[in-house]
Amino acid sequence: MKKIPMRKCIGCGEQKPKKALIRIVKNKEGEVFVDFTGKANGRGAYICNDKKCFDTAAKRNAFNRALETQIGDDVLQALRERLAEHE
Repeated sequence: MKKIPMRKCIGCGEQKPKKALIRIVKNKEGEVFVDFTGKANGRGAYICNDKKCFDTAAKRNAFNRALETQIGDDVLQALRERLAEHE
């Protein structure tokens, strides 16, 4: 039996299978973007595909801590729109 990789959502804090979560990545150039493939290079943070989890993570500055960078409101809005397209 193969082990299923688990990751923690930075919004709600629940452990879920890696494939059930969406990865947000900060690459070496400092760009922050949504990685739907889960294979992009860079530091990643995982979040549920849920608007409530995203809003909670943004409110608590969880993206800043997880990605070890300051993320502006414009980038958060772009991420929110990108996730809304994916739903």
